Amino acid sequence: MSNTTWTRHHILSLADFTTVEYDTVLQTAASFQEVLSRRTKKVPTLQGQVVANLFFESSTRTRSSFELAAKRLSADTLNFASATSSMTKGETILDTAKTYLAMGTDIMVIRHREAGVPNAIAQEMDRLGVRVSVLNAGDGQHEHPSQALLDLFTICTLLDPDLPRIELLKDKKIAIVGDILHSRVARSNIWSFTASGAHVHLAAPPTLLPKLFLDYGESRPGKLFLHWELEPALQDADFVMTLRLQKERMTAHLLPSLREYHQMFGITHSRLQLCKPNVKVLHPGPVNRGVEISSELMDDPEFSLIQAQVSSGVAVRMALLYLIGSGKS
Repeated sequence: MSNTTWTRHHILSLADFTTVEYDTVLQTAASFQEVLSRRTKKVPTLQGQVVANLFFESSTRTRSSFELAAKRLSADTLNFASATSSMTKGETILDTAKTYLAMGTDIMVIRHREAGVPNAIAQEMDRLGVRVSVLNAGDGQHEHPSQALLDLFTICTLLDPDLPRIELLKDKKIAIVGDILHSRVARSNIWSFTASGAHVHLAAPPTLLPKLFLDYGESRPGKLFLHWELEPALQDADFVMTLRLQKERMTAHLLPSLREYHQMFGITHSRLQLCKPNVKVLHPGPVNRGVEISSELMDDPEFSLIQAQVSSGVAVRMALLYLIGSGKS
């Protein structure tokens, strides 16, 4: 497997990703998807390297898929949990990262509740002059690049399983509905979907979709639209992504009730009648059933790509680890 086109050392944001980089990730992930379908699902690509999963914030899907992805690439893995670490004794985040550096870590996968922590660790690794790559696994209300890339991969492989590429989304309408204010997934998806040429329509109550999101569209005019009602966003949509209400990040009373939110913005079979006939629904998880999406729709294989997103996660994260790690050994 060739890696001659990839030069990015860290993966921290999708804001400056190029078309070539998107397509490289998608097609590398497709190769690993084929590996994962074999009886022997392991390749020696990162054998001898150490991948440290430094998750300062709770996670199920992201952490598990990064760990499995590293193991499928034959890397050794180290897993960090802040509750049982020396951080409870006053150790700083950078000191923790340096501890894992001293253990021979080659790639650090960082998740933190505060925006900018992966960037700070990447800058420290660069300052130290070490060849350690940092991959942002979600930081505060900033970005979640690997989730957006697996969402992109899920859609593109649906459109062309043999050659997924971002041009497949050109002029498609994608609605993103829900707690956009607190969503790092939405921010990364805005970058990836608009870069592909899709028309992205954001929909949420005004308290969860402030006008500051218009700034994201300034660099890609005509690609990003805001709606404070659901129907215009769904009209003739090709794909609908619904987002979890992140109650743990809400510092104010932003919604009257979950029931009222579902009545106004919940995605159901009946609401999909506004969309294209072959519309597909995505959700990055975890899901609040009956709030952002009905249980019946979530479990309907005719419309739901939610399980496909989970399956895509391992292949995409294998691709990311491979691309930033294959030049180290």
